Amino acid sequence: MDFPAQQEILHRIQTALHAASQVFARFTPGDIAAEYKSGHDPVTEADRAVDAVLRHELLRPDEGWLSEESVDDLERLTKSRVWVVDPLDGTREFVEGVPEFCVSVAMVEEGRPVAGGICNPVTRETFLGSLDTGVIYNGSPARISQKKTLDGAVVLASRSETKRGEWQAFASTPLSIRPMGSVAYKLALVSAGQADITFTLTPKHEWDVAAGAALVESAGGTVRTLQNTPLRCNNRSPLLSGLIASGPFLADGLFALIQGGAPR
Repeated sequence: MDFPAQQEILHRIQTALHAASQVFARFTPGDIAAEYKSGHDPVTEADRAVDAVLRHELLRPDEGWLSEESVDDLERLTKSRVWVVDPLDGTREFVEGVPEFCVSVAMVEEGRPVAGGICNPVTRETFLGSLDTGVIYNGSPARISQKKTLDGAVVLASRSETKRGEWQAFASTPLSIRPMGSVAYKLALVSAGQADITFTLTPKHEWDVAAGAALVESAGGTVRTLQNTPLRCNNRSPLLSGLIASGPFLADGLFALIQGGAPR
C-alpha cells in the first residue's frame, strides 16, 4: 500500500475509533448486562453497537470484513484488502468494570496486517499506526522497547491464562510478569513502549491480534506465531495459534525461552 493510501486508511481508522468511543459513552463498565456465547464468552449490547458503527465508518465496496460480532462472509477471501476488527476486546473486563478493554481495528492487505488502531475508552488511550508511518500514541510518536536482554523485561500476560496456571513455568525466569486483560490492549501497550513483551500460549482469533500486531510491527517490533512464523490473516479459519510480540532485540531469546531453551 502506498503512502497516500495508508494515510487515507489511518484517517478512516481514527474516525472509526472516535465514533466507537462515542458509543461507549452510553454505557457504564461494570453495570451492563451480558449474554454468553458458546465457550462462555460474554457479549453485550455495546459489542453489537460498536460493530455497527465500525462497519459504517470503515467498509468500502471493494474491501472484505471480518469481525467477532458479524456473521463471517467468506467473500472476504477474494479481497486483497480486509478489515479485521474486534468491537470490544476484553468484554469480560468491561462487564466486570476493569479498565482493560479496547476497540481493535486492523487493515489487512494480501494477508498482512499493515495498519491498525486501538483505543481504550476508559483510560482515553489511542494507538494508531501503519508500516510506513510508525505508531502514534495519544498524539505523539511512540518508540517500542529497545531492551536487549530478558532480565527484568516487563511481560504483559493473559490474566485468564495466569489464573489457570499456564504461566507457572515462567515464574522462575528473569521476566517481570504482569497479568492484564485484552490481548489487543496488551499488544498496543507493547507497541508504544509501555511494556517490553506480550505473548499468549493459547489460540486466538485474527480479530484479537491483527490490529495489535500491525502496531507492534509498525513500531519496529517483532511478531511471531508459536510456530516461529510471520502472522498471516484473512484465512478461511480465523483461529490462530498463540502469538509472541516484543521489541526487536528480545525476539530470539524470548522464543527460545518459551520453547524451553535457555534465556539470552
